[in-house]
Amino acid sequence: MRIVSKLLPASKRMLVISSIGVIALFAFGSMILFYATQKEVVFAENGKDRTIATHANTVEELLEEVGIEFGEHDALSHDLSAEIANGMKIEYKKANKVMVTVDGEEQMYYTVADTVEEFLKENNLSIAKHDELSHPLDEVIKDNLDLSVKRAFQVTIDDGGKEKKIWTTGSSVQELLNESKVTLSELDQVKPALDKTITKDTTISIVRVEKKVEEVTDTVAFQTETRQDSSLDKGQEEVISPGEEGAVVKTYEVTYENGKEVSRDLVGEEVTKESQNRIVAIGTKEPQNLVTLSDGGGKEITMTASAFTAECNGCSGYTATGINLKDNPNTRVIAVDPNVIPLGTRVWVEGYGEAIAGDTGGHIKGNRIDIHVPTKADAYNWGVKKVKVKILD
Repeated sequence: MRIVSKLLPASKRMLVISSIGVIALFAFGSMILFYATQKEVVFAENGKDRTIATHANTVEELLEEVGIEFGEHDALSHDLSAEIANGMKIEYKKANKVMVTVDGEEQMYYTVADTVEEFLKENNLSIAKHDELSHPLDEVIKDNLDLSVKRAFQVTIDDGGKEKKIWTTGSSVQELLNESKVTLSELDQVKPALDKTITKDTTISIVRVEKKVEEVTDTVAFQTETRQDSSLDKGQEEVISPGEEGAVVKTYEVTYENGKEVSRDLVGEEVTKESQNRIVAIGTKEPQNLVTLSDGGGKEITMTASAFTAECNGCSGYTATGINLKDNPNTRVIAVDPNVIPLGTRVWVEGYGEAIAGDTGGHIKGNRIDIHVPTKADAYNWGVKKVKVKILD
């Protein structure tokens, strides 16, 4: 300005100063007009408010002014063509992308919902009581959220024969049993295997296995010991000792499945009482003049008589002539040597009565007979004795 003042005359200097003032005044006035014609609005972007002074005429122009590109899934409180008014509040929310996976099937969504729960309601995505949701319902939605849903289904657990239904989303067999508070022992059997993944068609079967140690007392049969005795007639037998059964305690490991016995293994045995042999004396003395005549004219023979019963292990109950002694335990039958008394002969035996010669025996030789009695006790009571046998026919 000093240069101008030196070069220009005073009149011209005043003209320059006046021009500058006019320009400044115009600029100031324009500025006042610019600000005076602005409209003030509240712009809420994704929930955050800010005040904007704008010359935009429509909402669309305002969005362009603030650098927002409105997407088809975004939310806006006003139409894009709505006119801007002073004091207006415009709300804008940008849509977030959410990937939803339901039982492995994916679908893309866009939403302006605030929470997972609002998003599910917005899209009619129901979550049942037993379904598994990857995020809490109150979690805030963020862009590119991956939301997964596992639909629950029922499986049957057959626990030792008792069935129950359990809801699951497809965990392993072990995890489901843990969730259901089903405990297993080391011996229990589970199908499918514990590490297998459960499907809708899965039925879990549990066989409850239990092993017990049991003791059983069994009898030990006595043996028959024979001794030759020259004081007894040949073929005669005399019981010196009746014999006595022993006892043995057998220990078994017994396996039960669902309460039923499936196997029994002998793991030990202990003899608690020794058996005593039955001792029988066998006569070797040759008989002398054993045949006499009775007053009735029939043959009468002095014979050695023992007793037998059909009640014995391995006995068929049938005699050599086909008589069923088990069905007819009181039938009077004697076993004979057919060379002495023919089979079918009616006889009378001293102390026994009338009988039929209907059986034979390996030890029944010569003047020896064996009478049939109903029980073992009757046989022991008879013992071995000399009797007269009369041939009736």
